Amino acid sequence: MRTRTDVVNRFGPVASETISEFERAIRSVRRAGGDPTVWFDGAVREGWDIGGNANGGYLLALAGRAMAEVAGRAPLTVTGHYLAPAPAGPCTIEVRPVRVGRRMATMSATLRQGDRAIIEVLGTFAEQSADEPSLLIDGEPPAIPAYEECELPPGADEGPLPAINDRLAVRLRPGDGGFRTDQPSGRAEIGGWFAFADGAPVDAVGLLLVADALAPPVFNTELPVGWVPTLELTVHVRGVPAPGPLRCWFRSRFIFGGLLEEDGEIWDSSGALVAQSRQLALTPRE
Repeated sequence: MRTRTDVVNRFGPVASETISEFERAIRSVRRAGGDPTVWFDGAVREGWDIGGNANGGYLLALAGRAMAEVAGRAPLTVTGHYLAPAPAGPCTIEVRPVRVGRRMATMSATLRQGDRAIIEVLGTFAEQSADEPSLLIDGEPPAIPAYEECELPPGADEGPLPAINDRLAVRLRPGDGGFRTDQPSGRAEIGGWFAFADGAPVDAVGLLLVADALAPPVFNTELPVGWVPTLELTVHVRGVPAPGPLRCWFRSRFIFGGLLEEDGEIWDSSGALVAQSRQLALTPRE
């Protein structure tokens, strides 16, 4: 169920918009005072986790939402360094302006649970213009069948699923979900579609979640399917998505030394590139 209230969209306040479950999950309350450092009180919400620990993209969005409020602008590039896993529970977000200019504002933030730092974030925020001309587009949306033709989420008969699955309507490219039945594709790639289960649109902050919402590409290799702890995640927001599911493609090319990189592209329903991502993570273990 959604409620109606005043919210902040990608470029500023919009009156009487409906609030999605995701927006409620990343909301925090700004404390009075605080200059230049601003404190927010919030919570890591239940249901946005994998095995009891909050999804990394969700945590980045939780911190990014507070940073965007202080900056008064939308995220352009956001990098999170993950220091500890985060179960559901209260949290604080400390936002520190680094530099505020006429066009861009750079913020740093620390999300804590109690005295424990969970994630350190650095981001630059700006108002992107859709009127800027495209000078070079050397790429195109990945070849992924239509949303309706992609694989449905696993059923209950496949065992317990991550809680976050209930809040998303993700579908994978045929063959990319073979790891679920011990039949990995052999390619460290995952393609598919992202949408919220409640049909809410994805804004610039929501793209921070999308960048970490599909299964890790490493699952389609010979390595075990298990926890893949993110060490660092960077998301470049290139535009605000048009309505409709987002076409996503993630791949890993270098997996060695107990580490892997994961590169991602997110395209909207109009065929526009709206985000790029890269993360460094630990390889899964038995």
